[in-house]
Amino acid sequence: METSIDILQKLLFELAGVLPADTMPLFAITNGVTIEPGEIYIGLGVTKRKIAFIEKGIMRAYTIKQNGDEATLFMRWEGQFLASHDTIIHRQPSRFIYQALEPVTLLQIDYDDLENVLKIHPEFEPLRNFFLMRMLSETLKMMESFVTLSPEERYRDLLNESFDLVNRVPDKYIASMLGITPVSLSRIRKRMHTKARV
Repeated sequence: METSIDILQKLLFELAGVLPADTMPLFAITNGVTIEPGEIYIGLGVTKRKIAFIEKGIMRAYTIKQNGDEATLFMRWEGQFLASHDTIIHRQPSRFIYQALEPVTLLQIDYDDLENVLKIHPEFEPLRNFFLMRMLSETLKMMESFVTLSPEERYRDLLNESFDLVNRVPDKYIASMLGITPVSLSRIRKRMHTKARV
């Protein structure tokens, strides 16, 4: 089974032709992190710039609205990157809270340390560009889905991305991320189940 380091080394080779043996400077500044369910990884107002690759588990990003309700912005799971858009792109304190929903294992790097390494090893620059473009692409995709898709279509897309996610995450978080209530989510599932039986 591929480890996080194997996957990132493969990515670096595909993006820039960097051989695994030459990635030592990059992985010298990475460290493994284990997070317990419910634990906060990046808190509200945090300025530390961290990038993580999720090896195991599910993370969610959420905010607390003025009425006290939580609103889930997105979730990330195995094989995906996680970072605060605010701290990495805008250099501002995080407006969202990043929390583990399961036991989570991450491979983490401090973005400021990464920038220092890139000054000496510019061959790693494609990895940073890939990561930043991925963050922007995911944000744009999320915005477009709320404009162009119905809640049921957004739910179907989620199932296509990670079918088992709905069995691992409480319905209230999935509904919040889709912009609907848990009751509406239940109706969508019932409607889909009925269609599937016809």
